[in-house]
Amino acid sequence: MTIIAGVLALQGDIEEHVQALERALRELNISYRIVLVKKVEHLSNIDLITIPGGESTTIGFLSRRTGILDKLKERIENGLPVLGTCAGMVMMAKEVRDAVVGETSQPLLGVMDMSVIRNVFGRQRESFEIDLKIPVLGEKPFRAVFIRAPAAVKLWNDAQPLATLRHEKYGELIVMVRQRNMLACAFHPELVLDTRVHKYFITEVAGFQQR
Repeated sequence: MTIIAGVLALQGDIEEHVQALERALRELNISYRIVLVKKVEHLSNIDLITIPGGESTTIGFLSRRTGILDKLKERIENGLPVLGTCAGMVMMAKEVRDAVVGETSQPLLGVMDMSVIRNVFGRQRESFEIDLKIPVLGEKPFRAVFIRAPAAVKLWNDAQPLATLRHEKYGELIVMVRQRNMLACAFHPELVLDTRVHKYFITEVAGFQQR
């Protein structure tokens, strides 16, 4: 079987997600084909999808303009496995506000039961890297890259926190969330060579096993 892996390719670090998926799938010895999702019809046959980091407002408006937003929401709600990183996390949340401007009116997929604050760690100059404890990935910390990152401040129903980070103002922030077929990260696992987040997504969230 060949997995058809989609990457939402409207804006953001698209190539980095393609490369991260390729590394993870090769290491898992899984046959694959990558599809850059730019049109609604590209959603038809994919087995999973990743939503890259970038500008969540831009990704949202382009998704709506191309008709991808509603179709992708429908497919995710019907079980399509999805990984969203940074802007992707924002897109997936049901509630979003900005740390500076407050309420936003951006288009969202709104598929995960979480409330997210954009830019919660500050702007570009406040970007940072940290060794993050993610128990589902094992004992070894994951080197997490946070760039104008969001975070979840509230989860409900069966949304589960997989990693947290302490914040002076907001307390314990949730930076990795799993809910059924959906995985969201506030950081950028596609920017490091460690493939454990993408492998977890492929094997545990999407259910494709290593050969």
